[in-house]
Amino acid sequence: MIGYVTLGTNDLPRAAAFYDALLAELGGARLMDFGRGIAWGTAPDRPMLGIMQPWDKQPATVGNGVMVALAAPDRDAVDRVWRKALELGGADEGAAGPRGEGFYAGYFRDLDGNKLNVFCKG
Repeated sequence: MIGYVTLGTNDLPRAAAFYDALLAELGGARLMDFGRGIAWGTAPDRPMLGIMQPWDKQPATVGNGVMVALAAPDRDAVDRVWRKALELGGADEGAAGPRGEGFYAGYFRDLDGNKLNVFCKG
């Protein structure tokens, strides 16, 4: 049902480097690059994650309560992606670990302060 999610950035080159390295851990690659934004995914017909400088040319801000969840195939991938986010300068919002029955996730903020998690079920 979801086609793509877009997060705002105030520094496109810095954000692009962060997401190039981070999303490669999940098999993601750049699928679109349109100057003011970039989108990553695993295939053109699958959901994508994009970053973009706001169209209104105002500073990008973080939405309170907004979070993007990245699906991982297993717990090892969750651990790897969460660690990679921190290595790339992201901020820890909750270490990777079990979050209730059948749900394993790690939470972090990107370089612009956007909140994400990486998770798997099982």
